[in-house]
This record gives sequence, structure tokens and C-alpha cells, in this order.
Amino acid sequence: MVENRRRSEEPLHCLVTGASGYIGGRLVPELLAAGHRVRCMARSPGKLRDHPWAGDVDTVRGDVQDAESVAAALRGIDVAYYLVHSLGSGADFEAADRRAAEIFAAQADACGVQRIVYLGGLTPRGIPESSISPHLRSRAEVGHVFLDGPVPATVLRAAVVIGSGSASFEMLRYLTERLPVMVTPSWVHTRTQPIGVRDVLRYLVGSATMTAEVDRAFDIGGPEVLTYREMMCRYAAVAGLPRRLIVPVPVLTPRLSSHWVGLVTPVPAALARPLTESLRYEVVCSEHDIATYVPDLPGRPLPFDEALSLALRRVREAQVVTRWSSASAPGAPSDPLPTDPDWAGGSLYQDERLSPVDASGEALWRVVEGIGGENGWYSFPLAWAVRGWLDRFVGGVGLRRGRRDTERLRVGDSLDFWRVEEIEPGRLLRLRAEMRLPGLAWLEMWVETDPQGGTRYRQRALFHPRGLLGHVYWWLVLPFHALVFGGMTRNITLAAVKGAQARVNEARAVRIRGDRRTRRTSQR
Repeated sequence: MVENRRRSEEPLHCLVTGASGYIGGRLVPELLAAGHRVRCMARSPGKLRDHPWAGDVDTVRGDVQDAESVAAALRGIDVAYYLVHSLGSGADFEAADRRAAEIFAAQADACGVQRIVYLGGLTPRGIPESSISPHLRSRAEVGHVFLDGPVPATVLRAAVVIGSGSASFEMLRYLTERLPVMVTPSWVHTRTQPIGVRDVLRYLVGSATMTAEVDRAFDIGGPEVLTYREMMCRYAAVAGLPRRLIVPVPVLTPRLSSHWVGLVTPVPAALARPLTESLRYEVVCSEHDIATYVPDLPGRPLPFDEALSLALRRVREAQVVTRWSSASAPGAPSDPLPTDPDWAGGSLYQDERLSPVDASGEALWRVVEGIGGENGWYSFPLAWAVRGWLDRFVGGVGLRRGRRDTERLRVGDSLDFWRVEEIEPGRLLRLRAEMRLPGLAWLEMWVETDPQGGTRYRQRALFHPRGLLGHVYWWLVLPFHALVFGGMTRNITLAAVKGAQARVNEARAVRIRGDRRTRRTSQR
């Protein structure tokens, strides 16, 4: 322990994979606060550029399936955090996860990395790993790859993570808030040991300074063991909701459960299924040895109700740092927008609209950046809702992911069934579609100045079809463009004008109140 304390005072050079994801995006600032140097590896480094800590880290492009890029990212690294997985990416995701972990372990050894830290899943006791869900089995297998490798590893195994924006918390939140009476799967009676995200981050940071002889897995959990039913009831109490009536039935299979969760919550069925499959098993910590190396603080790990309260406060104050949707949706396209002059990939359909705006560029940009989520899409809400329902029906993300922040966007944010691909404040917002489509689609919104110095709004929808079905799709939906995209252009410009006028009226009212106070003061 003396050696461990000595090393904890020395800054380490840490690599964080998965920095654009839920845990990775929160771990980076914690490592920086602990005095460590941080390098982030991402397939799309541009997703990280708008994070508050982006200027304090070294960002490199890399893919865990590519040994050469992994080696380049690991050079000079002391501690490597492995926070990526292929959850829901296809039938062969287990093989992909195993292959990526083997590449990472081999390259870490070749580069002289002192430790690998991996956050995996808590597995049920007494059940062979071959019999558990593919999701849990894959997470366990990745942990074994690192523990069997030559580089000392810390494998943290957690069950349900409670924090603003986590998939587990969002499932719990939406199920409880939207359904005062619930017919639920039988797994609501399964016991689990939830843990607050703050404690997960504390254990991850503390793992960096473990001494070389520590090469093992640790179970991490909060101080309470609860059923999912108890968690929903506790959530209702903490959130100030009436007591919920929960009726479990045995007929809901994992597949049906995932569609049930996908129907009620923003979490799509593709992600909900592995989560609900895991909830069939009792996952309770069998030890708390992590406290030997990362000592518990007073009141930590956080009790469940306190972790809930903190998460709810973040949501209500619109201070959610990362969300479960921070990482790209499984199966969503990742191709960047083809540049017009260089595009050589075949057909590129466009719907472009231009409109003058009797308001400032700043007023127009406030509307553009605030689009989506509770503000909607400024045209034919039923059409957008139907498109979202259809996407959920075929296993897509649907229209209910909402926004991370009600006013501000950053590159990489999910925005309903879009993702922010590019943002130039005050000028451009480019969104890439993550709905299920026979092709790739983007939506661009521009704030421009016309030759006379006025403001104008330019909107462009682009679609690159994939095969014959893609071409057919474009021509089938083309008649609706005038209604949807045309209405969107009109209503966005109108909202900008109304917003600008409202601010003028508010400023005038403030000025009048100030004049009245001045007159009353002078009369005295």
C-alpha cells in the first residue's frame, strides 16, 4: 500500500478508448482532475472536439479492430482504459469483441503498457458462462482475454449503473414515469446490485495506480441489493410520483421485453434486448476487495436513493454530460457527408430550400440549434411521429432519444433519430440520419447573409441511395418533401422572427420598468 500511495502521486499517461461513449466521456475529466495526462482514441476524433476537456487531451484516430492504429495510440502510454464493445452490432459481435480485445492486449504488451483497465459486466454466480446471455458472456470473455494476457489488468464488473443519461437509468426513469400501472416481465423480481456512476468513475480512476502484482477482476456495486421492481418503486418515491402498481407476468420473453421497453422508453429494442436479457440473472457482488486498493470514502459507495437523486437533479437542470446515446447507434451509418465536388459514389439526391428571414442571424441560429427534442421539427408533427414509429418498428432508434442539452449542441450529440455530424456556431448545423434507411441521409441548416446584408435560411436534405430500393425510397417520399421540408423552412424562419420580436418586447418591458422605478425614486 505504501508503493501504491507513492505511485498515486505521480502523473501517468492514460489512454481512453471509447471517449465518445457514456463512461469514457465522463472518465476523461476525472483523470485530468487526478493530475494524469490523457490521450483519447476514437474512430471519429471530430466527435470529441466540442467537449469542455478537448483542448486538454491528445486525440488520435484509431479502431480497436486495426492493430496498427491501436499500436500508434498505445505508444508511450502507462495505463490503457478499454471502454468499447460491439453491443448490438450484429450476430457476430462476440467474435468481434474477442478479436478486438486480443489485438489490444497484444499491442499493449508490445508498447510496454503497465496496466489495462476494463469495465465489464457482473455475471451471475453458479451459472456457467456458456449459459448466460450473449451480452454478459461477451463482456466476461473480454475480461478473460485481458487477465490471461501478459499486461497486468484490472477488470471491474458492474451490474446496473445509475447516473444521468445511462441506459439503465433511462429505462428505469421512463418505465416508472410513463406507466403508473405496469404489466411487466418476471425479471422485475430478479435481484441486482446497482451502483452510482460516480462510484464507477472513482474505481476506474483509482485502478490506474494499482501496483504490478494486482492482476484480477473486482466486483463493484452499491451498498444495496434490490429487485428491479423495488428500484422502480424507489424511483417513484424519490421523483415524487404516486405509488406504481406493478403486475409481473411470465409470458414476456427477452425479445418481447425488448420491444416493450423500446415502445415505452427512448432506448431502442436493439440496445434494450441485451440489457433485458441480462436482467434475467441475479447479479450480486461476491466480494468488495476493490476497497483494499481504492478505499471507500464516508458515505460511499452512494446509497441507491442518493444516486437517483443526483441523476434526477442533473436531468432537471439540463446538466447531463454524456448519455447512453453518446455512442453511435448499433447499425447506424457512419459515413461522412460526401463533399459535392469530390463525390464519386453515385447518385446524390437533394432537396434544397432558401428563405429570407426578417430577423438577425443570432435569432435564427437560436432556433436552428434548439431544434428537435421537446421543440420538435417545426413541420407536420404527425409525419415526424409516424416516421419515428416506423423506425422503432424495424428496430431503429426512433424519434424519442431527444437531446442531451435543451439549448446547446456539440459534434457527436444524438438528436432524436439524427446525430450531429458538424456544427459551426452561428452558421451551420449538419445532421446525419441514424434511422433505418436504404441509404445514407443528411440534413443541413445554414444561417447566411444575403448580398444586401440581410439574413437568409438555407436548408438542404441529401440522400445517397443504396441499391434499387434506395432509389425507390427517395421517389416514394419525394411528394411529402414539400409538406415536411417546405413547412420546416417556413416555420423555422417564422420562429426566428417571433423570437426576435419577443426579445425586443422583453427588453422594452424591462426598460419601462426601470424608467418607472427611476421616476418613483426622483419623486421621493
